[in-house]
Amino acid sequence: MNRDTLIGFVLIGLVLIGFSWYNQPSQEELEAYQRQQDSISAIQKDAEVKAKMAEAERKAEADAAIQGDSTALFFSASTGTAEDIVLKNGKVELTFSTKGGTLTKAVILGFEDKDSADRITLFDAKDQQMNFLLAGKNDNIITQDLFFTPSNQTERTLTMTAPAQNGGSITFQYELGNDYMLHFSMLATGLSGQFAPNYKEMDIEWTSRARQQEKGFMFENRYATLTYKEKGGSTDYLNETSETTETLDESLDWVAFKNQFFSAVLISKDDFAKNAVVTSVPQEKGTGYLKNYDAKLKTAFDPTGVKASEFEMYIGPNDFRLIKDVEEQSRFGKDLDLEQLVYLGWPLFRIINRWFTIYVFDWLTGFGFNMGIVLILITLLLKAITYPMVKKSNMSSAKMRVLKPKLDEATKEFDKPEDQMKKQQAMMQLYSQYGVSPLSGCLPMLIQMPIWIAMFNFVPNAIQLRRESFLWIDDLSTYDPIIEWSTQIWGIGDHLSLTCILFCVANILYSYMTMRQQRDQMVGQQAEQMKMMQWMMYLMPLMFFFMFNDYSAGLNFYYFVSLFFSAAIMWVLRKTTDDAKLLAILEAKYKENKNNPKKQSGLAARLEAMQKQAEEMQRQRQNGKR
Repeated sequence: MNRDTLIGFVLIGLVLIGFSWYNQPSQEELEAYQRQQDSISAIQKDAEVKAKMAEAERKAEADAAIQGDSTALFFSASTGTAEDIVLKNGKVELTFSTKGGTLTKAVILGFEDKDSADRITLFDAKDQQMNFLLAGKNDNIITQDLFFTPSNQTERTLTMTAPAQNGGSITFQYELGNDYMLHFSMLATGLSGQFAPNYKEMDIEWTSRARQQEKGFMFENRYATLTYKEKGGSTDYLNETSETTETLDESLDWVAFKNQFFSAVLISKDDFAKNAVVTSVPQEKGTGYLKNYDAKLKTAFDPTGVKASEFEMYIGPNDFRLIKDVEEQSRFGKDLDLEQLVYLGWPLFRIINRWFTIYVFDWLTGFGFNMGIVLILITLLLKAITYPMVKKSNMSSAKMRVLKPKLDEATKEFDKPEDQMKKQQAMMQLYSQYGVSPLSGCLPMLIQMPIWIAMFNFVPNAIQLRRESFLWIDDLSTYDPIIEWSTQIWGIGDHLSLTCILFCVANILYSYMTMRQQRDQMVGQQAEQMKMMQWMMYLMPLMFFFMFNDYSAGLNFYYFVSLFFSAAIMWVLRKTTDDAKLLAILEAKYKENKNNPKKQSGLAARLEAMQKQAEEMQRQRQNGKR
């Protein structure tokens, strides 16, 4: 790695550190922010109370109107007793209420939460509501106001019917598949005269509160998002950190209320129409919830009763392979891309995770290894793959190191600041004569950086790490505190994560070895500048500590192991390199090139041409000043 590249990385680090420091709020700002949040919370709670009161009043007025008017279309369905009916298989238990006729509770089996070792409640009646609204000519039909009569009930099927006074009805048909897919439809029969001739769409209001399921509130909240897929297009999601409402310009295949590791996805056979309104509101720590989700949707409705409005719901874990398998159970013939719920990063990093990391991960977990061992084995495999390039880079650095005395001698006359371009040109010429490429030292970093970023996206979304212990780590999917306290400290939170500390220590060790290697091959003023930049390089691990203290132990552990092995490989290669023998080989190469000079080509030639051009421009400017 040359000096300019090193300076570039240092400047990037300084920008990140400076930006973090510049945006650090003062104590007064923190207190003001807390007062603001308290005020917002109080306003939100007051608004929620008022909204609930208004909704209760609306329902009471509607019920009173219907009950007082025996001619109302759904007079007989306006009263009744709410009952719960459960459909289940070996994967989920879904509860439906006769009040509203829709899903009110979802329990996913085989996963641990804070209250149970073998089941997790994704939502229940106080968290979630799905309401179908039909705008009639005389009466608006709101399914949440109606009582439905169950029939045709089995362990996996259910029919819910709300009868109308004219002999018509609204019917929900539910069928639970073998895994996590629920198929259902809504059909209005005998009601065609109740709607305008051009009425072709019904409204759906779906609201839910995402429960906090994991220990780390801040980390889990980063990966809890309202996600949607445009028809025939890509997926997108609302901002995960701030209150956001968007009106979507394109029709949609599905909308998902997503937690870090579990999702509820509503899919429409006939798409959700344009101008859907979706909202995500982050919740405060300690409430037990991550976000409030809301989706106002429209989809096709046939008032003649010939065609039902068909839907599907995926209610299950965000497991890439599992979702792809379950998606095949869809009856709509769409390319749903539900596996996009497992975020694998930007396109380049997604490709790495999709076609490499997942396959290797599945292969290693197939042997029954502990997940911590799997992370170590993935690290070793990646190191084995990149070892030839790392060795080549180390050899390049070693060549530059043994040539340093000759470079010092050849460039000592160019130590003045105005002679730096001539110095660079002389160095490049000498490197060329000895057959050394100084740029090859950067190759391993360029190769490994995309892998590091890819793992940054993969590990937090790997549900296989959830609740998996390793050594002192209780749960690889969240932080591993060695000490905790009750108050929040800016930049740290309320704990110290051991794996984060180990990662930062390993980073300091690796930075030290890298800087030492760079220092050994630099000449003249470069070496002096390197000494001044050392302290800056040590700030990077400190910055990483503030960034990663709240991250998952699995991710920090992977980075720790990766840096440890990188440092170990660098140390071994340095110890096994015979500098005297290497210098003799270079001298022989120098004599060969001297006797048979070769014209430079490729990057070295272009660099030399650029240096000569810059030197000529500088000479012309100096002549112009005279």
